[in-house]
Amino acid sequence: MGVQDHTESKLEPSVVLTGFAKESNGPSIGLVDIGVCHSAFLFRVALPSIKNDQSKLKCEIQRDGKVIIQGMITQGTGLLQEQSSKCKMIVEKFCSPGPFTISFNLPGPVDPRLFSPNFRPDGILEVVVMRNRNPSAPVDAWAPLS
Repeated sequence: MGVQDHTESKLEPSVVLTGFAKESNGPSIGLVDIGVCHSAFLFRVALPSIKNDQSKLKCEIQRDGKVIIQGMITQGTGLLQEQSSKCKMIVEKFCSPGPFTISFNLPGPVDPRLFSPNFRPDGILEVVVMRNRNPSAPVDAWAPLS
């Protein structure tokens, strides 16, 4: 039997954005890639303008495969201050500051206790989570990413 079936090969995740991730006029927040292998799922989420040390980034993974990512966009003010000068931005392409939530579903159940998040310096959140081989797994899990 093959590792991957035809439904997984055409997976198009339904991603829900709320808060400033939805209203952003800057680089796209919440672009999601999902990889599937025999024992795990890998997903990557684009989080440009997010700084891990300032954003209070949190990733929650539920047993049914639902992923919820929450955080705070801390950059993107309408003023730029450089030593003695203040400049008002007339073109703003960066994300507006404020809270955001990104949620989507993985293609199957997972063991939320067994996940490994990595927030890369290029603004990509990369997570590996093990598929659920035990349908009676007791709890959902979340982790702060700081």
